[in-house]
Amino acid sequence: MYKEFFKLDRKPFQLSPDPRFFFGSSIHKRALAYLRYGLSQAEGFIAITGEVGTGKTTLVRTLFRELPENEVVAAQIVTTQLQADDLLRMVAQAFGLEVSGDSKSTLLARLEKFLMNRAREGKRVLLVVDEAQNLAPQALEELRMLSNFQVGDKPLLQSFLLGQAQFRRTLQHDDLEQLRQRFIAACHLTPLNEQETREYIEYRLTTAGWKNDPAFSDEAFGEIHRYTQGIPRRINNLADRLLLFTFLEERHDVDADTVRTVARELEDELTPMEDDTGPIGMPEAPTDYAMPAMYSWGNVELRVAALESRVQALEKSMHRGFSRVKRVLQQHNGVEE
Repeated sequence: MYKEFFKLDRKPFQLSPDPRFFFGSSIHKRALAYLRYGLSQAEGFIAITGEVGTGKTTLVRTLFRELPENEVVAAQIVTTQLQADDLLRMVAQAFGLEVSGDSKSTLLARLEKFLMNRAREGKRVLLVVDEAQNLAPQALEELRMLSNFQVGDKPLLQSFLLGQAQFRRTLQHDDLEQLRQRFIAACHLTPLNEQETREYIEYRLTTAGWKNDPAFSDEAFGEIHRYTQGIPRRINNLADRLLLFTFLEERHDVDADTVRTVARELEDELTPMEDDTGPIGMPEAPTDYAMPAMYSWGNVELRVAALESRVQALEKSMHRGFSRVKRVLQQHNGVEE
């Protein structure tokens, strides 16, 4: 693919979280500092919230890389709409405990024994709960109850909770006052500003062995920020496609027009064929896609696939236009009749 063309060591914009590409923006540095501080305290809860794609999971995986294996036993669970008992089972499974057919009291006893054994070994236990906004207040209260397991005044379990913005509202529930009192820190991840977006892109490229090929214009960085609103996952998605686009056209530069072209292609790919929600009016002009430069016969399958994708995007645009014209004519005929 484009790695060889641009002489990169690895893909710089993969969507799966990779701590090797952790970018320390001002807010991400603060959030990581909170997690490290919480870990040093060995007690209480920490909440990290943020919109989808702002880097919560990457943040925690970066922390996991720092954990001394002989001192901390860590597990991460990703929650759905779980009730309290189901959450207990997920927690037990995350730490490798048997859970099939057991009652809640049996699960609690098994978890307590596990935590006590780790404490005797001189190890702390950390639980990270991802997508915490999906948890009901009763399930969150169950997490608080788990934090009551202690040896003397030393808690046996510490929990970090990751969630989307609505999780902050969940924590204001009347029944969660005791849980709120257990929090020692909370941080909300905000999108990157325009300068941070540029630094983020350059950091990931450099980490992947980038030698300014392809070269990004100043205006291209501005357009990337405008289309992605500074959300890291959106930046990754768009930047990855930009590299593929320039590779397919055998180019070595990315300008603002290139960003606009690729961004429109992505938008068209995710737009339904039928667009019945838009205003009735004349169809939009077809998107101006830059024609590819002369292709070599290398990577011909990839190039054909890219051309097919563009044709499909144009077909969708034309289909939406025809649908709008049809509705206009139907309305016009209805008025005349």
